[in-house]
Amino acid sequence: MTVNIALIGAGRIGKVHAKAIATAIPQAKIVAVADYFAAAAEELAEAYNIPFHTDNHLEAIQQPGVDAVLIASSTDTHAPFIIDAAKAGKHIFCEKPIAADLAAIDEALAAVDEAGVQLQIGFNRRFDPTFARVKQAIDDGSIGTPHLLHIISRDPAPPPIEYVKVSGGIFFDMTIHDFDMARFLYGDVEEIYASGAVLVNPAIGEAGDIDTAIITLKFANGAMGTIDNSRQAVYGYDQRVEAFGSKGSASSANHYADAVTISDGQQVRRASLPLNFFLERYDASYKIELQDFVNAIENGTPVPVSGYDGRVPVVMAMAAKKSLDENRPVKLSEIG
Repeated sequence: MTVNIALIGAGRIGKVHAKAIATAIPQAKIVAVADYFAAAAEELAEAYNIPFHTDNHLEAIQQPGVDAVLIASSTDTHAPFIIDAAKAGKHIFCEKPIAADLAAIDEALAAVDEAGVQLQIGFNRRFDPTFARVKQAIDDGSIGTPHLLHIISRDPAPPPIEYVKVSGGIFFDMTIHDFDMARFLYGDVEEIYASGAVLVNPAIGEAGDIDTAIITLKFANGAMGTIDNSRQAVYGYDQRVEAFGSKGSASSANHYADAVTISDGQQVRRASLPLNFFLERYDASYKIELQDFVNAIENGTPVPVSGYDGRVPVVMAMAAKKSLDENRPVKLSEIG
C-alpha cells in the first residue's frame, strides 16, 4: 500500500517533510502540494516530482487518491485546515501547535472525531532517538521512581523581532516543545510556576516577551521538574534532559558534528561546538515521526501523538503565561 499525501505548506518545515517522505519513507508519496505562494508550491513540486501544485489548499486535499493531509502551513491556518481535511475524510498530520486558542483547538478535534479520521501532531522531539532512550530508561524502571526532571532548551540565537511580535511568546513558540517533552517523559503536569527576564535583547522585552525563563513543574505522580530556556546560547543549540529517580538517573548530552577531543599541554577540549540548528539536531526525528504516522494509517492503529497530546501543551503554555503575569503557581485546572 502507498499512502498518498497532500502537503499544505511549502515553507521551511514543509520542505523538511517533503524531503523525509521522498528519501526515507517508501510507503508514502506526496501527490499534491499547496501553498498560498504559488511559486513556492511549484518549486517544491519540481524538486520532488510532485504531480500537482496549487495555491488553494482545498484543491490539494480533493485530489484523487489522497489518503492523508500533512499540514505545514502557518499556525493560524492549522485548525481550519484540520477541519477541512477531516470533512474530506482524510487522515491528518499537523505541525504544532493546533492553535493558540482552546476553543479553536476543540472545534478542530471535534471535527476529527466526527469524521473518524486519525490526527497526529508534530511534536517531533518525542521521536528523537536520544530522548526516546531516556524515556525507555524511565519506563523500564532503570531510574526507579521518578523524582526530578530537568530539561535544558536554549536556542543559539533569538528569532527576528518581527517574529517575536506575532509568535505568541516564548512559552508558545519555544517552550511548548519542552512542555510536551515533560509530559512524554513523566506524565501529566498539575501545576506550573514560571519566572522570566529579558537578558538577551531589550527589543524582545519591548515587544512584550521575555528571552530567559525558568519553569517549575509539579507532576501528577508527585515528581517535580524544571525547564530552563534561553533565546541565546552562544555555543550552539543546547538540548539536554536529565531524569532522576530513586535508583539513579538517565541523561542526554548535546549532539556534535564529530566526536573528536583535542588534548595538548594546556587543556583537553572538544574539537567542535554543538550542532547549531534544530533541523540538524532533530533530522532523524522528522523522519521517524512521519514513518510512524504512515504505519498507523497502514495498520489502522492509533497515531503516537494524538490531538489531545497537542492540546495539553497549549494549556501548559497558557498556565505558564498566567503564572509569569501574576507571579504565582498556576494549576492547569484553572485554564481548562
